[in-house]
Amino acid sequence: MTDVTLPSLRAALVGNPNSGKTALFNALTGARQKVANYAGVTVERKEGVLTTPAGRTLSVLDLPGTYSLRARSPDEIVTRDAVLGRLAGETPPDVVVCVADATNLRLILRLVLELKQVGRPFVLALNMFDIAQRQGLQIDIERLSQEIGAPIVTTVATRKRGLEDLLRQVDAVADTVKPGENVWHEPTSADLRQAHSEARRIVKACVKPAERPDTITGRIDSVLLHPAAGLAILLGLLFVMFQAVFTWATPAMDGIEAGFAALGAGIDAVLPDGLVQSLLIDGLIGGVGSVLVFLPQILILFFFIILLEDSGYMARAAFLMDKIMGGAGLHGRAFIPLLSSFACAIPGIMSTRVIDNKQDRLTTILVAPLMTCSARIPVYTLIIAAFIPNTTVWGFVSLQGLVMFGLYAAGIVSALLVSFVIRRIFWRGSVEPFMMELPTYKTPDIKNVLMNLWIRARIFISRAGRIILPLMILVWALSTFPYPPEGATGPAIDYSFAGMIGHFILPVMQPIGFNWQMSIALIPGMAAREVAVAVLGTVYSVSEADGATDALATTLSSQWSIATALAFLAWYVFAPQCAPTLGVVKRETNGWLWPSVMFIYMVSLAYLAAFVTFRVASAFGLG
Repeated sequence: MTDVTLPSLRAALVGNPNSGKTALFNALTGARQKVANYAGVTVERKEGVLTTPAGRTLSVLDLPGTYSLRARSPDEIVTRDAVLGRLAGETPPDVVVCVADATNLRLILRLVLELKQVGRPFVLALNMFDIAQRQGLQIDIERLSQEIGAPIVTTVATRKRGLEDLLRQVDAVADTVKPGENVWHEPTSADLRQAHSEARRIVKACVKPAERPDTITGRIDSVLLHPAAGLAILLGLLFVMFQAVFTWATPAMDGIEAGFAALGAGIDAVLPDGLVQSLLIDGLIGGVGSVLVFLPQILILFFFIILLEDSGYMARAAFLMDKIMGGAGLHGRAFIPLLSSFACAIPGIMSTRVIDNKQDRLTTILVAPLMTCSARIPVYTLIIAAFIPNTTVWGFVSLQGLVMFGLYAAGIVSALLVSFVIRRIFWRGSVEPFMMELPTYKTPDIKNVLMNLWIRARIFISRAGRIILPLMILVWALSTFPYPPEGATGPAIDYSFAGMIGHFILPVMQPIGFNWQMSIALIPGMAAREVAVAVLGTVYSVSEADGATDALATTLSSQWSIATALAFLAWYVFAPQCAPTLGVVKRETNGWLWPSVMFIYMVSLAYLAAFVTFRVASAFGLG
């Protein structure tokens, strides 16, 4: 008896946004997934590998969400081309798994009808089936299967229910169903009307309306989508989020800082004074440690954003902000990319692909870096800790947290103002109407939240190792060599390469209140904003064994004026201190024109804001 090795398979997950498709992908593949980009574009490519019940090796590709193969955005184009088998560098899928929200079949059926025309074997996964049952929806699965000409499996991705049945159906379809002729074509208006009509007919024939309609979502929306109360609740949520970033993270930050301080003290006790000790304590521990200490704050920010997305509230927030953003020349869909930019401008810019109109998309890309990303948090936290008293106002609000909220608000207001100007300089015309399907409210899955937080933490720590660590070694070397000449009376750093560079560019930065140490911090800070904190720690603690953040804050408060500190904060609100962001903009816009425009206008705004802030603060006696 010989074992027969079954050929491997490729399956593509396709579905509407908010259908639980990615949750199903995570449930199927777990940690066995790779994230990259598709060839030639910046659309994220997620693929995982698993073994089916029949023993096959199955590669699963998680395609971007779409409502139709009639693609209008870069994400939708990737999904269409992958399904049709014409995506460069990709092997066509053997089986397509169409993931549907079981509580809303009307939308997915339009896509299902198009998949039938493509001719590839496919399986329909009715996801969130527990919610449909709870609502009292009665779906005639056998009749529906006959109507669409494909097998159907019910799943609950967040509970890992139905996964084995789904994989068995994939095996069965691969064995028994032969690919048909591809007769799909770009649908005309008449085709779309016919598809709508056919989808309604199938739903009427196969789905009995809920005996217990989902009135909870309606009741919650009557409050959260109220023009006044809903907006107040949204602003309150954002306020709590920014307060939490500053106050909840304190114990964890203190623990990390104490750990690095103990590590530095241990090395100081073991190694004699010299270059090696200076490199380890001042360069590596003082530099990288002063950035990693802010990891708790960044994770808290991501925690809130993930909860808003998974609960279904993010779409409501976009709806509430539509009128405000429309007045500033932004499309309502821009809210989600801009809110994502609070974590990092790079995924925020990449998520603008959900905006169909090219002009609306470019406007959003140009203002996304103005949102206060997590890389600014180390800079803001350092300056606030050094110059803003740790007290409460109104009896319960942290003054430091309030200043942090003000900096976030400054980024939001500036983004709206810049978008207003952009729409009137580069292109005119009204913003397209905003239409979005509002998903039902869902309880976020704690495992999914923790997995996403772990991924974000791993990315941040990896960034510290790949970008910040080499830069800190370079800055340490620049700050250490050459040694001061014999008989020198000034600080050793003044005679180093770092001191020379800082003094060289000082005349340009002096009018906005910057000293040479601040000037030198901006140069490696172009690689990543948070590097500036590490550079300041290295530059100011070159001759010290303690590079802790508290010590650096104390040093800055004694050597900077309040006017200088405020000017530094104003600079960071606007400055494009992130080369990877400019690189992503170049790839998203297919050229250097718009990255150049972004760099010039943001540097100009940063210099102007810092100049005005420093001069006004100095006029009030804070200089």
